[in-house]
Amino acid sequence: MAVALDGTNLKIEDLVRVARLGEKVELTADARQRIQACRDFVEDKIAEKAVMYGITTGIGELSEVALPSDQIKKFQRYLVYSHSAGCGVPLPIEVVRAAMCSRVNVLAKGHSGIRLVVVETLVQMLNKGVTPIVFDKGSVGACGDLSPMSQMAIVLLGEGEAYFQGKRIPGKEAMDKAGVPIIEFEARDGLATINGSNMTAGYGTLLLHEAERYFKNTEIALALTLEVLNANMAAYDERIHKVRGYPGAVACAENVRRLVQDSGMLDQPGKKVQDAYSLRSSPQVVGAVKDALKWERYMFDIELNGAGDNPLFFPKDKMYLTGANFQGTPLGIALDLLGANITMIAVLCERRTNRLMNRNLSSGLPAFLTRGAGMMSGLMLTQYTQGMLICENRILSAPASTGSIPAAADQEDFVSMAFTAALKTAQILKNAWYVVAIELLAGAQAVEFRKPLKPGKGTQVAYDVIRKHVKKMEEDRPVQYDINRLTEVVRSGELLEAVEKEVGPLSS
Repeated sequence: MAVALDGTNLKIEDLVRVARLGEKVELTADARQRIQACRDFVEDKIAEKAVMYGITTGIGELSEVALPSDQIKKFQRYLVYSHSAGCGVPLPIEVVRAAMCSRVNVLAKGHSGIRLVVVETLVQMLNKGVTPIVFDKGSVGACGDLSPMSQMAIVLLGEGEAYFQGKRIPGKEAMDKAGVPIIEFEARDGLATINGSNMTAGYGTLLLHEAERYFKNTEIALALTLEVLNANMAAYDERIHKVRGYPGAVACAENVRRLVQDSGMLDQPGKKVQDAYSLRSSPQVVGAVKDALKWERYMFDIELNGAGDNPLFFPKDKMYLTGANFQGTPLGIALDLLGANITMIAVLCERRTNRLMNRNLSSGLPAFLTRGAGMMSGLMLTQYTQGMLICENRILSAPASTGSIPAAADQEDFVSMAFTAALKTAQILKNAWYVVAIELLAGAQAVEFRKPLKPGKGTQVAYDVIRKHVKKMEEDRPVQYDINRLTEVVRSGELLEAVEKEVGPLSS
């Protein structure tokens, strides 16, 4: 069923379906009417020779330069040309599709003054699988993601490059093969297509959706580690977390209790009165991240359905206003926080993995989870890999949103660097998947030394999925293949889906 874009009701999950699963989109009738009504107002103002930023004037430092009427149309093409100034490697197809969908929803609000045919062309490109080639470097996140959005926009003109049916080809060829007519930009069209933080909004939405699954997978790893270390589960008693009151901590503790239900490994004697913080305080830490994720989603929900553009037109009030709704700072702050939180949870995974490896901390498990310690090193080096990944993530967790470098001859003297926040958070998340996969790998290996005791209801399923793809280690072998394979399994959702089928959906 096509996702209806009306400027108001686009949900994160809907955008993910469009971006990743190829779901089709459609403009609602009300959205079409708003777009046309706003365009009519803009054309009236152009006929009156009104001074309007980016329509009858230049932009940025050149906003005081008035354009003669014969240059107004050409200006929109030159604007997109000059702003297509990025470099690097192409962004993933799903990211560009997410940005396109996000931009269409902004335009559907009817405050941008764009022609309806431009919006309809973006819709056709999404529905017919034409995805512009957009390079990953160049956006400062104000005025929006101008460079990457311009690389998207030039394909509407039959220029640039695009992916179509799995091939990278010239933009015009892609449009022709898909049967999407190329267009010419007229007054306002070019700037209205590019002037928002939609590449950040699209990328960030995908990261939020993926991060939510990541946090749930870390809870599965946590539960398995608690079992094999015979943890004192008093720290997960509901009463402890309810009396403090953080919803995320309550949810995390509940998830873990469901995962370890009926565990035989947690009935062993010799429990400590209090476990180390990486075991005992995980609900408080993971819970804080869960609560932060709700705020981050809140920020992106607003952005996906907000009028991120400049200038904005209000046909009913017969007004047009210049402002800064392209500013990416709200997204940059949310993404900086998300990246730091992912890193923090990965640190917990590594600290728990260390306890599985260290025979002085592992409640009787053999050193490095091998019976042949000495000649065999077991999983020793997997924790090294975690250490490297976390070091990189800590560096990447420095905020981008404090990194403004003025642009446009100081007319744009504070920029958000929000897209940089998206790029680095994507790398943080990629690294973090390896970290949790290594903890799961070690947790499953530890189970072999606790047999015949069995894991809990949910962790048994997790163990079974791991063993479906990675054999237990009887003697040393190259484990890079195990790590890569298990990371793919975990990131794909296979492990989480299997566990949730057994215990029910884990709470976010």
